[in-house]
Amino acid sequence: MTAPILAAAIFCTTVTVVQLTSVAIAIGRLRARRGLPSELPSPVRHYPPVSLVRPLCGIDNYAADTLSSTFNLDYRHYEILFCVASAKDPVVPFVMKLMAENPSRPAQLLIGDDRVSPNPKLNNVVKGWHAARHDWIIIADSNVLMPRDYVERLFASWRADTGLVASPPVGCRPDGIWAEVECAFLNTYQARWQYIVDTFGFGFAQGKTMLWRRAELDAAGGIEALGKEVAEDATATKVVRGAGLKVRLVDRPFAQPLGRRSAAEVWNRQLRWARLRRASFLLFFLPEVFSGGVVPMIGVAFLASAFGLPVTLGVASFGALWYGAEMALAAAAGWPISPLSPLYGLIRDLLLPVLFVAALRGNDFVWRGNEMQVERMQPRRMIARVRPRVREFATGSRRRLRSLRERMSS
Repeated sequence: MTAPILAAAIFCTTVTVVQLTSVAIAIGRLRARRGLPSELPSPVRHYPPVSLVRPLCGIDNYAADTLSSTFNLDYRHYEILFCVASAKDPVVPFVMKLMAENPSRPAQLLIGDDRVSPNPKLNNVVKGWHAARHDWIIIADSNVLMPRDYVERLFASWRADTGLVASPPVGCRPDGIWAEVECAFLNTYQARWQYIVDTFGFGFAQGKTMLWRRAELDAAGGIEALGKEVAEDATATKVVRGAGLKVRLVDRPFAQPLGRRSAAEVWNRQLRWARLRRASFLLFFLPEVFSGGVVPMIGVAFLASAFGLPVTLGVASFGALWYGAEMALAAAAGWPISPLSPLYGLIRDLLLPVLFVAALRGNDFVWRGNEMQVERMQPRRMIARVRPRVREFATGSRRRLRSLRERMSS
């Protein structure tokens, strides 16, 4: 067996094992139905009052459903703080109508733009944080569809060593091929890997939903401290880890109804996130170049040809295994699934290497009409930044393995 054939065989076997194992772990997490654990601090077990802050900007698809869901939670003690930067925003009359239709639920609409950072979303949230009356605060994007047990599910993931509970964005109600592709990005790819790293103790936040205890963030400088980087959720992760606490994920993430999506909308969103990941979590971003099923398919085609086997059959069988596993995850989690799901996954995987290169080459992006930039980084600085993170990751991994061996031996 020649070296290229051996290398291809090792690579294809390794990534397939990783793919199937990650799907199995994610299914275990996403099918969990845990109640509030006994080790939670007593204020949490007794359902403390909550301030729910929702930043608004324009009218999203399914806005009637997502914003109405804010008033329909099965939670007794919570207030709602809608935040909008401009009184001319088209969402203002819609929210005022919702508030008038639900007079029994304490709710406010706060208008103003506090320029504390280059991040317009954070600037919009600041006033809500300061106006919140309660010690527990949830920041939730306007396009999150809240189930009736939304708050309880967040508290169910809180532990004594937790500084923040978050939820990955997952897509639902896709309309059209590009919305289906976005589901393939959000659900069986990004959410899956976010649950994997959370399972191994490296959880990180995403700004769709974040549950805070006010004291944790105030100790780091308050809500304004999240403006140290362009992405407030990346800074939130670093603030929590800096305090010696952990970011945890809900066991069942909350959905965003997508509706109709164009190819440009999907590309721009994924490019924005890729550039933000590169700027904030470079060590975890770099392995993305090996993700997806396209490169392994090329390896399988090479192996089939080398051994005189039907190339088309080999690639098709491998694709059925790869994307079939993702379909099993979607089915177990209750996410959108269709006979064309493998096609949507393949389109996603064809875009992944292009996104990776585009994320490395550029720094600018547009978020809701706002032109923004991530950190510019030269190659030498990038290498200097990676080295200590690699050492930190290796040290933490050795510590976890040593602890696991000690538990097994005892």
